[in-house]
Amino acid sequence: MKSFRPFFTHGQRVKKIQEGSLEAPIRHPIDWQGDDFDNPKLLFDELKRVFNICSGCRRCFSLCDAFPKLFDLVDETPTGDIYAVDEDKFWQVIDNCYLCDTCFKTKCPYVPPHEFNVDFPNLMLRAKALKFKKRGPTIRDRILSNPEKLGSIAGIPVVAEAVNATNNSKLGRLIVEKTLGIDRTAPRPMFHRRTVRKKLSNYSKNNDKVKQNSKNPGVVLFLTCYGNNNNPEIVEDTIACFEQSNVPIVFASTEKCCGMPKLELGDIKSVEAAKNINVPELHSWAVDGWKITSPIPSCVLMFKQELPLLFPEEQKVKAVAEAFVDPFEYLYQLNKEGNFNKNFKSSLGSVFYQVPCHLKVQSIGLKTRDILEMIPETKVTSMERCSGHDGTYGVKKEFRQSSVKIGKPVAQKLDQQNYDQFTSDCPMAGAQIESISTSEVSYAHPMTLLRRAYEI
Repeated sequence: MKSFRPFFTHGQRVKKIQEGSLEAPIRHPIDWQGDDFDNPKLLFDELKRVFNICSGCRRCFSLCDAFPKLFDLVDETPTGDIYAVDEDKFWQVIDNCYLCDTCFKTKCPYVPPHEFNVDFPNLMLRAKALKFKKRGPTIRDRILSNPEKLGSIAGIPVVAEAVNATNNSKLGRLIVEKTLGIDRTAPRPMFHRRTVRKKLSNYSKNNDKVKQNSKNPGVVLFLTCYGNNNNPEIVEDTIACFEQSNVPIVFASTEKCCGMPKLELGDIKSVEAAKNINVPELHSWAVDGWKITSPIPSCVLMFKQELPLLFPEEQKVKAVAEAFVDPFEYLYQLNKEGNFNKNFKSSLGSVFYQVPCHLKVQSIGLKTRDILEMIPETKVTSMERCSGHDGTYGVKKEFRQSSVKIGKPVAQKLDQQNYDQFTSDCPMAGAQIESISTSEVSYAHPMTLLRRAYEI
C-alpha cells in the first residue's frame, strides 16, 4: 500500500492494529484552515488510498449509493484497481455521500485508532469543500442550503400562500423541477405565515424570569429553521411535553441556522459564520448549567459533533457541545432521576419507529423508543435504516431515484403491518418514508405522539 500522511492536526501517533479494530471510533479534528486542506493533489492521493481500502472491504455497500458507485467504478476497470479509475469519476462517489457518518460510526473496521485511519465522511467533506471553492454553489444549492432565508421570505403572507400553492400543484412542481432541478415527486415542507417565534414570543421575552428548579435542569430550546418556519407544531408539542415534567424552558434569543445544509455543500466558511452567531448566545446559558436541545436530530448533531471537529480549540464550542442533548435523551435522564411524568391518559398502540441516521450516530441508544414504551399498552417496533432523504439529497432530481431506493426497505417494513402510528425523530425522514409507503398511517413526530398520550 502506498504511504500516506493522515490529514489531522494533532500529530498524534496512530496505534497500530493488524486487523479490523473492535475499539470505539476516535474522531480527529478537521484541519480545514490548513494550507494543504484544499490541495487537489493531496486530496486525490488520499481519496485513492481510502477508496482502495473501501473497495477491498465492502462492508458499507448497503448504506448509501456512494459505496456502490465506488465499487462499480473499480469493478469496471480491467485490473479491478482504484488506480485505474479516472479521477474525474471520483465525483460520482463524493456527490452521493451526504455526510450522515453512519459508515464511520457503525460499519467501518478501519476507523481510528486503526492504523488505516479511515474517516470516509470527513474525507468527503474535504472534497466537497474543494468543489465549493472552485465552482461555488448553484442557484438550487443557494436556495436549499439557506432554509432560514427561504423561511423568512416564505413567511411573508402572500409569498407563503404562493409557495405552498406551487408545492401543491402538479404544474408548479414541474416548473420547479425544470428550472431548479428539484424533483417533482419529492416531499416539500409547508411554510407558515406565523413562525413559532411569533406565536410563542412570550418565551423569548420572559427568558430573564425563568429560573431553574432544584429537580430539573432548565432547557434552552434551539428552535431550528424547520421548527420555526415549517412545522411549529413540533416545537409546541416539545414544550407541552417538557412542561408535564416541570422543566423550565427558554428560547435562544438569537438564533441562526445550525449550518448543516451549508456543511453538506462544503461551505465551511458559512458554517463558521453561523457558529459565530449561535455559540456565544448558547454558551451564556451553558455556563449557567442549562441544557440545550432541539427537536431536529441534525441540528443537535451539528452542535454536539460537527462544530467541535471543525473548531477543536474553541472552548465555547466545546461547552455548548457538552450542554446539548437530544430531547428524549433529556427525558430519559429525568426518568432515571424519578422526575419524569408518566401519568399518561391514553395508549398509542403499535408504533413503527424509524431511527434517523443523525440520531443513531450520536451514540445515545434508542431513547425515543424507550420513552414511548413507557406509555401503557404501547409497543414500538424500531428500524435503524436510512430514509433516503438525507438533507437536501432526496429532493434533487439527479439523486431522487437513489434516494427512493435507499428508503424503500423502511417503507416496505411499514407496509407489512397495520401499525397504529408511524414516527421518526426527523420530520423530513418521516415525509420521505410517507411518500414512498403505501400504508394509510400518517407520520407524526415522537413529541406529537407523547403529547397525545398525555392528552394535552
